[in-house]
Amino acid sequence: MFQMKQMSHLDHAPSTPGKFKMEKSYSRLRWHSFTKLTFWSFVFIGLIYILFYRSPSSSPSSTVNPLPSDLSRRSLRTSSWGGPDWEKRVRASSRIRSRNGMSVLVTGAAGFVGTHVSAALKRRGDGVVGLDNFNDYYDPSLKRDRQALLERAGVFIVEGDINDVDLLKKLFEVVRFSHVMHLAAQAGVRYAMQNPGSYVHSNIAGFVNLLEVCKEANPQPAIVWASSSSVYGLNTKVPFSEKDRTDQPASLYAATKKAGEEIAHTYNHIYGLSLTGLRFFTVYGPWGRPDMAYFFFTRDMLKGKSIPIFEAANHGTVARDFTYIDDIVKGCLASLDTAEKSTGSGGKKKGPAQLRVFNLGNTSPVPVTDLVSSLERLLKVKAKRNIMKLPRNGDVQFTHANISLAQRELGYKPSTDLHAGLKKFVRWYLSYYSAGGKKADAR
Repeated sequence: MFQMKQMSHLDHAPSTPGKFKMEKSYSRLRWHSFTKLTFWSFVFIGLIYILFYRSPSSSPSSTVNPLPSDLSRRSLRTSSWGGPDWEKRVRASSRIRSRNGMSVLVTGAAGFVGTHVSAALKRRGDGVVGLDNFNDYYDPSLKRDRQALLERAGVFIVEGDINDVDLLKKLFEVVRFSHVMHLAAQAGVRYAMQNPGSYVHSNIAGFVNLLEVCKEANPQPAIVWASSSSVYGLNTKVPFSEKDRTDQPASLYAATKKAGEEIAHTYNHIYGLSLTGLRFFTVYGPWGRPDMAYFFFTRDMLKGKSIPIFEAANHGTVARDFTYIDDIVKGCLASLDTAEKSTGSGGKKKGPAQLRVFNLGNTSPVPVTDLVSSLERLLKVKAKRNIMKLPRNGDVQFTHANISLAQRELGYKPSTDLHAGLKKFVRWYLSYYSAGGKKADAR
């Protein structure tokens, strides 16, 4: 804004001997700004290089045996993709079976939300191809079981990384995807303190790689992607609205998701990509993530172990806007259905494109202590509560979604309260971990 004002002032300056001095000064200012921008660009590229190419593995066990784990996680080119049989499976999975269906590439398809969204799309007749790198941030066997579930439904998951540009290009060569549902990400607020590089690698570098391939596609797909309620950070105004400030992230995870929103704006502005960001609020339910509190509370309560219950300063309540997975899926599908076409072609923008951000929450924050009480009733087990101060590791005291925009634009209306949702989760958990002697991951 400061430079724009200076330019306007110069445009209207009188033609006097003094004007040369002003232009000379402005020229020096422009040169200084250019060199400053160039310097910080190189710093940013260097940071990406260090964290992307040289960062340690995102595996929690990497400190024990870093080299093999790192190599397995860094292998972007794998033998699991390519060839006539592979292409045949991709095409078959992407086949549209409904009159007004779409062809969707779902990244992070073996993840919690990705599995549910992929299954829902396939059920209604859309063509779906999944992409997942099956990393070991949490128990990969759970992801493999989700994969098997989707394969039975007719969804093929390509094993690969969103940072593998050759793979992404190949997928778009084989299938002209009309939409991308981008759910692949390094999740978790606390893990960012152990392995920050994995967040830059996936949430920033991976997102940029995907957008680069999408902008060159012809036709360009419309993109719906997972941001996070974490972007609200230290914001104290509740409920959180899409218009609220998001410049105070409380964790690196939140910062990378906020960066994703800015990157989305850039690719929309320059290349005409249609982009919709979804800020999820504490998603829970069957086939969930073992690193989430409701999941490991269930595991540890059944084992008779104590569970940590955080409280804020002065015994303040910690609460979350828990949102059941089926409600989140409805919001995701509605976002895909209302996404307008991208306006670019071959990397060139031809007109303004749609850019949206929505909160997807439940609008009913519940204290974590109430969550535990519900689990006690459902599991018929008394929890051993270990009351602890809320650590300064990225967690915030509360989340609360204002969903009026999603209600108006998407017809989004969550319908599952926490106890009803937990009842479905507990039923799945007991069935899943009792079948075949499966054991819940101790991590």
